[in-house]
Amino acid sequence: MQIKQTDKNNLTDCRFCSAVSKANKEDPIGTAGTYDHWLIMEIPQPWPQEIFQKHPTIKSLVGLFQELVSQHGIKLKPILIAPDREYSNPGFTRVFYYYRPATLFSRFEKQEFIVPENKTVALVTAIFKHLIQQPNDLPEFAQYQQQTTHIRELMVCTHTQVDLACGRFGTPLYRQLRKEYAPADNGKLRAWQTTHFGGHQFAPTLVDLPQGCLWGHLEPDVLDLLVYRKSSASGLSEYYRGWTGLNKFEQIVEREIWMQFGWSWLDYLKTGKVLATEEVAQRQNPDWAEVRIDFEKTDGSTTGAYEAKIEVCGEVMSAFKSAREMELEAVKQYRVSHLVKVE
Repeated sequence: MQIKQTDKNNLTDCRFCSAVSKANKEDPIGTAGTYDHWLIMEIPQPWPQEIFQKHPTIKSLVGLFQELVSQHGIKLKPILIAPDREYSNPGFTRVFYYYRPATLFSRFEKQEFIVPENKTVALVTAIFKHLIQQPNDLPEFAQYQQQTTHIRELMVCTHTQVDLACGRFGTPLYRQLRKEYAPADNGKLRAWQTTHFGGHQFAPTLVDLPQGCLWGHLEPDVLDLLVYRKSSASGLSEYYRGWTGLNKFEQIVEREIWMQFGWSWLDYLKTGKVLATEEVAQRQNPDWAEVRIDFEKTDGSTTGAYEAKIEVCGEVMSAFKSAREMELEAVKQYRVSHLVKVE
């Protein structure tokens, strides 16, 4: 198995994990994570590394969140965003809740609330209890719900306290989106700074909601394509971490299909299934997997399915934490070796 590696001295001198990952051409696909729900809440900066354990508002919610995940298997991603001087209201907290609407879907359904600060914990508690079908007060918060389903939210990790790369590379990208792109889109686009949501070796990294796509290693000259989608989608292939409605291997296949379909693919309802995979020890990644992706148009006029085989095509050395002396690890790289439309 071939390992691609840049000059060892250059890697040792590099402080940023994302610079190592990018220099060694680590493919970000399949690293987006898999979620059915997103809970995103405004909390002012600064954000310490352990903010979810230390902030008084969040700390009171941690126990219920852990119950959701460990006892009920809820796939929910919590993120914090920094209040914005234009978007936000002093004395109030914005809470986004996104959820998977069906087995086959193309984007998450969005609910946005702006509540008095002293009602934040009660709202999030109500959402959590709603998810596990416990009695809750969620209907009482209807008066605070905002009509913003038409607004696209681009969220960039700038959480320096978790990893220096997110501050160094995420902050300039966020500022560019906030200054140049959000104001130009007639109220249909907002840009936010967020806490860590995984994958700082791909900084600057961004989540695009309600679509639910993640991006990494982004550069200023691809933002036009990412935001406006007016040229070939192939120009974004190397920056695509995956769609969070699918799992790791399904994401790898989905990118391949997307590159064939073009931008229209993002609007297709879809779901995935791993048909078979190499048996490996726990926490190890297999060398191959077989995947099926089912899809249909939103009006039901077109349905179909693809089946694919994914195989390891090599390894690259990557770093998972920025530091003066980094620990490098070999990361398997995958390719789609076989893709066929079966329905």
